[in-house]
Amino acid sequence: GQTTLKSPQDIEVYVINTNLTLRWNYTGDGTNVTFSAEYRWFDDFLARGTEWKELPGCQNVSSTECSCLSAITECCDVHHVRVRAERQGERSPWSSVVEMIPYDIAQIGPPGIALQSINGDIKIKVSPPEANQLRKIWINDLFFKYNLVIWENSSDAKNTSQILPIFVISGLEPETTYCMKVQATLPSEYKEGLFSPTRCIKTTRKVNDLLCPTNVRASALNMEFHLHWDTQYEHPVKYTVQYLSGYRKQLPEDYSDKWLSVSRCENITDTECDFSSVITAGLYYLRVQAMSESNKSCLSDEVEVNPLVTNDIGPPAVKLDISGVMLHIQISPPQGPGNVLMSNYYDLSYQILYWKNSSDHEEEVQMTETKQTIVTIYDLTPSTLYCVKVQAFSKGSNKSSAFSNVECIKTLGDTIFPLIILATFVAALIAVLVVATLLTFFLYQAYNKIKYVFFPSCQPPLNIEGFGRPLFHSPFLPTAEEPVVSCYVVESTIAEEVNQIDFRDYNHSKQSSQDSGNYSYSGNTSGSKGSEETLGEDI
Repeated sequence: GQTTLKSPQDIEVYVINTNLTLRWNYTGDGTNVTFSAEYRWFDDFLARGTEWKELPGCQNVSSTECSCLSAITECCDVHHVRVRAERQGERSPWSSVVEMIPYDIAQIGPPGIALQSINGDIKIKVSPPEANQLRKIWINDLFFKYNLVIWENSSDAKNTSQILPIFVISGLEPETTYCMKVQATLPSEYKEGLFSPTRCIKTTRKVNDLLCPTNVRASALNMEFHLHWDTQYEHPVKYTVQYLSGYRKQLPEDYSDKWLSVSRCENITDTECDFSSVITAGLYYLRVQAMSESNKSCLSDEVEVNPLVTNDIGPPAVKLDISGVMLHIQISPPQGPGNVLMSNYYDLSYQILYWKNSSDHEEEVQMTETKQTIVTIYDLTPSTLYCVKVQAFSKGSNKSSAFSNVECIKTLGDTIFPLIILATFVAALIAVLVVATLLTFFLYQAYNKIKYVFFPSCQPPLNIEGFGRPLFHSPFLPTAEEPVVSCYVVESTIAEEVNQIDFRDYNHSKQSSQDSGNYSYSGNTSGSKGSEETLGEDI
């Protein structure tokens, strides 16, 4: 049937740690009216059709507010919430559904604090906001940072500072009441929590023990760390330097038994210690324990060491070279123990100062900046002494080194540099001439070989022309057919006729016979021999 009850309006959801609080308005008649709320996990509803569930702590409440402790387990998922009014079995329609993600709207709760007064100081121990809860919305307590607000009880002036979970507040007035409160924050998520309840405590009067080391301070150069302290004790004292890794102070637990001794700094009589061997990365805390001959001990105040902040950068090394009127500068980054370069820890740049080193008048210093380790400066004055010094710096770390030692070098003169150019030119010209001569010689030899093979210049004498021609025959030229000349020997019966032949005719016949090289014989050989003897006598 119809109901006269109105639905609740203006539903608001608040989450502090894992505690969920609902608030709403009701404009109807509130006589004997109670309210109930339901919720559902939206992802579960889509997957399995899960229906609405009653919200524990928000059933049949008479006020317009209710709280639920740890009912919602999936804090990073979407949830729906609704409320309705009830009276004697009569129920109003459900209110409009409110959608929310608990983690997004959650507020950090107040942390717990415990105070202790120790020799004029106050030791404070902070507990995380959900320290005593089984189910937490803030998973990692190490992400919390804590802000301390402290003031004298008789004054309104307040000081705010960031502290560690276990922190000693020093420098306070003796026998004075101080009040304080602490707030937990999550800087990475821009969340600030609620302040803890205010706590007050009275300081005691500080007892100055001359045995305790004072003015403890740390210094470092190129990642070589030293600890120094002062002493007021007049009798023999042995000192032991102790260190604690910084992450232990981030934990909300007692770290008093976690201190370790620095090797080679145990039971020493010096007021200085090299503790480079224990430094790697991250924060460190150091303190000095003094031990008298009567085995009385006293601890100094702690000093915090952040290696990259505490360390100072040393000067770089510089090497100069000259080339004409160009100055070459080679920079070696600062080095620490084990030849470790400081450029491994810092983004280094270099400031170079250079000037003419003239005794006549003071020259203006010129400056250039670079991230390179090899730099060339051009257009310098010939035959001039230039001096250079270099400084290393890191803009990101806001650190700078001292300047290097001053290095000087003289540029070359006007006469030397042109001579170098001339010598280079002459050497190149000689090399070209040698190469050209060798090339010409080889080409000429090749030409002679080709000419000898294809165009021989040797001709046989006329009296042996045609003799042995195959020896001079080129395999590359066509062979011409040679003419055959027939010769005959004159018989002895005609010797008288031969006597009458002119010598010149005979000589001509003999020449022709020798040139032809071919003979034909007729008659017997005796006649030939006689004719040859007669011809020989005539000749």
